[in-house]
Amino acid sequence: MKIANEYSPNIDIQKNTEYAVKGITKICKKIGPRKPGSPEEHRAQQWMEKDMKNYCNKTEIESFTLHRQGFMGFIPFTVACGVASVFVNWFASPIAALVLCVLAFIPLLFEFLMYKQFDDFLFPKQTSHNMIATRSPKGEVKQRIVLVGHSDSQFEWTLNYLMGGLQAKLFVEIPAVVGLIVQTVFAVICLIVGKGTTAAVDIEKARWFFILFFIVSCVFIPFELAFLFFQSWTKSVPGASDNLSGCYAGMATIKALDEAGIEFENTEVVMICSGSEEAGLRGAKAYAKAHEDELKEIPTAVIAIDTFRDLEDMAVYDRDLSGTVQHDWGVKHLVKNAAANCGFDLKFESIYIGGSDAAAFTQRGIKATGFAAMNPDPPRYYHTRLDTPENLRPEAISAGIEILCETICMYDKEGLPAK
Repeated sequence: MKIANEYSPNIDIQKNTEYAVKGITKICKKIGPRKPGSPEEHRAQQWMEKDMKNYCNKTEIESFTLHRQGFMGFIPFTVACGVASVFVNWFASPIAALVLCVLAFIPLLFEFLMYKQFDDFLFPKQTSHNMIATRSPKGEVKQRIVLVGHSDSQFEWTLNYLMGGLQAKLFVEIPAVVGLIVQTVFAVICLIVGKGTTAAVDIEKARWFFILFFIVSCVFIPFELAFLFFQSWTKSVPGASDNLSGCYAGMATIKALDEAGIEFENTEVVMICSGSEEAGLRGAKAYAKAHEDELKEIPTAVIAIDTFRDLEDMAVYDRDLSGTVQHDWGVKHLVKNAAANCGFDLKFESIYIGGSDAAAFTQRGIKATGFAAMNPDPPRYYHTRLDTPENLRPEAISAGIEILCETICMYDKEGLPAK
């Protein structure tokens, strides 16, 4: 089935969707899970590079170093500090308890919410890779559009698998964080008021107040301990939708353009299958840092493509990296306008917990946005063994390919839209 959108005529969506599904299935069956910085991640990228050699002028695989457990390795430390603070506060010193609470929050904020490489040096080093495929224009390169999808898969989020993503969030993850906040408040109050004080307060009422706060703090301890089982430290998942679907939607887009005979005069198209996104966007960060100068030499637009599965939740991402980063107005409207040409009314959404590869580029002043189709609850397949080829939704991958083809062709003819 060929489509004839305004800017991308004669694109064979069905054929290239089949190509994407077949490629995803092959990697899942023949290679399997691809933890960040693993030989399996690298092998998958080598297969992807072999495919892209048929449609691109240049392909390469670049290496970089990472500490994959740094991203989530703080969890036991944070839990231990939070739980210990309750008893240290009651039996010893509110000052020491407050210090423990602050220490618990620091890696949680810097590693998990802000994706800083804060405690990475404490963990073993690995080598990861980025696969880069470049389709050159006929003439001089005057502008560039970059698609980036990550080829690694996450360590299994055990609670998501056992409970479902929304239930795990509501009944374990949020209570665990709330508990740490309550314990911090308890330590601050004890420090300010002073346990056992006799000044200006009724001794009996004060005693019962502290007892009540201690009990409430203890109530949250089981939730914090359950957080220790948030993810497996050894078992990674198939990652068919997250994010082989993004990699293959991008690769299929380049393949579709080539097969339709669409050549650009001055627009370079780049496909990056990044490594170690699930370890804190490490691949995209490494690429953006290494190539920052060339990415800024000519107008460049970056689109992070991640998980094409839940079509009803397809969206362009405005804010990223736990809401701390705002993406470029022009790039996000480019994708939205291209989607409208394809018959899709995409919403702007934000990533308030977590991040996408787009954030690595936006942080370095390179114009970017995110594009995905995933239920934000998240769904039970997310980061679990259920993310298999059998759970793919080809119609979401088709929509991704169609919109990306239109986006690239629109960018070639018009550049980024103006406000």
